[in-house]
Amino acid sequence: MHPSPRALSLAASIAWRHATADPVRALLLAWRVLPVPLRGWLRLAGPYGRAAVLWGAGERDASLASLAASPRRLAAFALAADQPAAAAAALKRLDPAPPVLAARLAWREGRLAEALRALDGAPGRSARRLRAALTAEQFALTPGGQSMIMGSFGRYPVETAHDHETASPRPAPHVPGRVLHLVTDALPVTSAGYTIRTHEIALAQRDAGLDPHVATRCGYPVIQGRIDGRRLVVLDGVPYHRLLPWRMPGAPSAGSSAGPSAGSGAGPSAGPGGFELAAALTRRLRPAVLHAASNYANARLAFALRERYGLPVVYEVRGFWEDTWLSRYPDAAERAASELYQRNRELETRCMLAADLVVTLGEAMREEIAARGVPEEKILIVPNAVSAEFLRPLPDAGHLRAELGIMPDEYVAGVVTSLVPHEGIGTLLEATAILRARGVPARALIVGDGPERAALQRQAAQAGLAGAALFTGRVPASEVRQFHALLDVFVVPRTPDRVCQLVTPLKPVEAMASGLCVVTSEVKALTEIVKHEMTGMQTVPQDPVSLADCLEHLKYSPDIRRKLGDNAREWVARDRTWTNNAARYRDAYAHLGAT
Repeated sequence: MHPSPRALSLAASIAWRHATADPVRALLLAWRVLPVPLRGWLRLAGPYGRAAVLWGAGERDASLASLAASPRRLAAFALAADQPAAAAAALKRLDPAPPVLAARLAWREGRLAEALRALDGAPGRSARRLRAALTAEQFALTPGGQSMIMGSFGRYPVETAHDHETASPRPAPHVPGRVLHLVTDALPVTSAGYTIRTHEIALAQRDAGLDPHVATRCGYPVIQGRIDGRRLVVLDGVPYHRLLPWRMPGAPSAGSSAGPSAGSGAGPSAGPGGFELAAALTRRLRPAVLHAASNYANARLAFALRERYGLPVVYEVRGFWEDTWLSRYPDAAERAASELYQRNRELETRCMLAADLVVTLGEAMREEIAARGVPEEKILIVPNAVSAEFLRPLPDAGHLRAELGIMPDEYVAGVVTSLVPHEGIGTLLEATAILRARGVPARALIVGDGPERAALQRQAAQAGLAGAALFTGRVPASEVRQFHALLDVFVVPRTPDRVCQLVTPLKPVEAMASGLCVVTSEVKALTEIVKHEMTGMQTVPQDPVSLADCLEHLKYSPDIRRKLGDNAREWVARDRTWTNNAARYRDAYAHLGAT
């Protein structure tokens, strides 16, 4: 922790915003950021606090049941926990439904106009505050909303900062080869495929003779609960710049948890404070190119900087965040037609069209982007890759194996990932239970953290896997290969949701580089990196029996496991290294006149 007056002031403004926008959700967020010994104190906050503690511990049914006697409380808590079905059932018991709760439910289900109509004539400060917040969010999601600019040929309207102000003078001539990456979050605070990709790109670009700098979204990492006031962190020689205002700019975001941009900082990144901090950084660094990574909040910031300073913009589409949002709900087809989904999709598409170059991760993603009208010659695939470290022999895992209590004869299948619904970790747990029922001494190793962790641990306990499912939590990127060395098989049990069909993840590529046998769900994006019975195996998504059959076959076929792992490693070494990718970026930047 590196507190400073600026960080403390910023943290206070963020806490106040959460507390005034949705006090119940603020309790759930508090459970996430509080040290473990202090979480129990939330019970003192009354029924909502007790429910928050149960929810955080994975006791979801018990959490909701604790509020069942009061439909209003149950609805408020269910909405804060992003459980719209439970909230809708509770609101049906109220006649009429309180306007604020009805509006929150409509927003979370993507019905933006209906959410605002629910507040028509509603009295009280909470209703007025929510209306202001939802109006601001709806405006931000409107292609013509806020200040708009028209760029040069082929560009679409995008958001600027203060168009009423006199534009600052353009900075001195840019520094050839200097790249300013605009990202949502970053190492060392956040360890995920997104942040690892950012860091590996920067390292490889530096080794290729470029000069990369990284800037995170406005307010990060304080907005994530980390009271760290450092505005520059250098990691492995890569400078990470943080845009830290004294307080968060823009209107409160009471409905942000409902939308595809949840957690993305869509409002703050493009807000006045964020833009002026980014503009000052741009003037000082004098980059030759702006390289924004998903989502549209970062792209809009890059376009505003382009308008002021005349710099080319690369938009790197690392995922389709509106589809990630869609994957959280069982009624995906209905939600895909919602106003919220459609507006987010349209904004992403406009950003792709407005960019000077669009980078993406794989063929399925390229096809999706081209289908939105982006010229194919403007799309560059730079796939997920690995550094040389991953191609070295795995370290000895004897000490870690003993520390975790894994016996020599136990068969370990596992994954390194973020614990979110579309990763399908529940299917791996079910398959492990099936294997053990068949007499196979199998254990599941789950390395990572995320909102589903507590629920998955609860599922494991109910399936009789309390001692057979190991949840390590998040581990530093530097330690991932030690956990790879524990595995007999690396499993990627992703669901068949649209986001999984389109987006190619990083973690299986790292596992393949380590020579592990990889088993994945048969979804389109994963078939690009795993060829069945050549560089890995594929099974039916969300089918634990299919996965268990495959894992059992591999358990008793060590030669096949080794052959598949060797083939995978050879493919990665040949086609998927960050060194090769850096050359692609360098050539693309040169084409834009940035080197």
